[in-house]
This record gives sequence, structure tokens and C-alpha cells, in this order.
Amino acid sequence: MTSKPRRTAYWLQLTLTLAVCAFMTVPVVLSVLAGLTNNIFVGLSSGLTTRWLVEVWSLYRNTIFLSLGIALACLACTLVIGVPAAYYMALRRNRVTRLIEELLMLPVAVPGLATALGLILLYGGWQALRTSWVFILIGHVLFTLPFMVRSVLAILSAIDIRTIEDAAASLGATRLQRFFTVVLPNCRQGILAGALMVVTLSVGEFNLTWMLHTPTTQTLPVGLADSYASMRLEIGSAYTIVFFVMIIPLLVFMQALSALGARARRHAPPPEATAELPMTAVPQSAETRHA
Repeated sequence: MTSKPRRTAYWLQLTLTLAVCAFMTVPVVLSVLAGLTNNIFVGLSSGLTTRWLVEVWSLYRNTIFLSLGIALACLACTLVIGVPAAYYMALRRNRVTRLIEELLMLPVAVPGLATALGLILLYGGWQALRTSWVFILIGHVLFTLPFMVRSVLAILSAIDIRTIEDAAASLGATRLQRFFTVVLPNCRQGILAGALMVVTLSVGEFNLTWMLHTPTTQTLPVGLADSYASMRLEIGSAYTIVFFVMIIPLLVFMQALSALGARARRHAPPPEATAELPMTAVPQSAETRHA
């Protein structure tokens, strides 16, 4: 008697899931078809073409390369700043580090337009910076840094990095050696998860970028909005195809790296085994000294 209600619940959940998937994917599919159709208002009967893709590439290819460059530069900045910051906060969990963690989340909580306006008021007077892509990079780093810090901090807190680091220190490892040989390998999964979010958020960020960009520093999302506003609908849809062609392989690649990291972590020895090493090594060295 219980199997029938369970079967009914299963089909209801499956139907709801498929409905949500259709709700999210059908508009994307229609947009892609529009970019490959001669005339979207006539429909597929007007024939398929790639001329809109060629036109998008000729008009907006610079925005694609700029977006990729900014995303990679943003990833490098968040790695250099975010990973050491998460390491420090994992070792010293007190009121100050918790306050720093909350302050890092402000650019995410505050609307991107407000953050961009603050950057313009603060640095807008520097003409060389204002007209440079570095100005957009600063905004992207502010927006994406919390995601890198939170991802790495969650991993470091879960594996009790203090105990593992103390074990390495008792074996004579310096702070720099502990960071590169103990901390980074153990938080690799968090770094990969944070990198995935940083790159995807940087490539697709529009609100903040729209306020910070200039005619010579137009990124892919801004160019996409511009193409929909000032060009034919088919060109805007073709731009969407270019966006997908660029972002989907990147997402698949980074997801694969994350999966490899998770698989390596499952097959790695438990942290307790590493922590036991110095406890056997220290008494031996002490006995040797007394001998």
C-alpha cells in the first residue's frame, strides 16, 4: 500500500523537475535558434544561416578576448589575495577575523551599481586608470574575492588545518614550507571550487561592469546588451551563442578539474595519519638526545 504513494510522489517530483528544466532551457534554445535563423520574425521557414555569427565576430570579438583576459587576471588576483587571507583566518578564528570575513561579503551584499559608483567616486579622477581595463578588474576582484575566501576557508576549517600545520612545524617546516607543502595541497578542492565561481562570475558580470566600462573597454556581457539594444535581434542572439561557446567549455574544464581534485582527496590518507607522524618522531629525537 505504501509503494503506490511513493510511486506517485516520484512521478510528481520528476514532472516538477522536468518542468523547471524546460522553464530554464526553452528560452535559451529559442535564443540560440534566433541566432541561426535568417529572419526570426518569419521563423525557421526563412532558413538557417551563420552570417549573424560572422557579423558578431567581426563587430565584437575584442569584447570576448577582453572578458577572458579580465577573468583570468581576476582569478590570479583572488588566488594571490584570497588563499593567504583564508589561511590566516583559519588559523586565527577570533572576533577580528570574523569581522574581516563579514566585511569581505559587503561587495556581494551591496548592489553592483553602488559598488561601481563608489569606485568611480574614489578613483574616477585618475584618467589613465578610469579608461583602462584594470579599472574593471578592480571591481571584479572586489566582487569575486569573497567567493574564493569562503571556499578555501570552508575546506581549511573542515580538515582542522591547525593540527596538520602543527605536525609539520614539529618536523621543522618553516611557515612558507607549511603553506606550500601542507596548506595548498589540502585546500586544493576549495581553490578549484572558488576558481570556478570567480571565472564564471567575472565573465558574466554585467551590473558593475556596465558602470565601469568605457567605449574602449567593453566586455562580453556589455557587448551582448549593446547588441540587443542597437542591432537586429538575430545579432544579439548570435552573440548569445558566442557567449555559450566560450563559457561552456570553460565550465566543463573547471568542473573536470574539481572532480579530479575530489577523487584525489578521497584516495588520500586521512589527516589523522599525517598528524601522528611527529608524535612518533619527537620522542625518538628526544631519546637520541638523552642517549
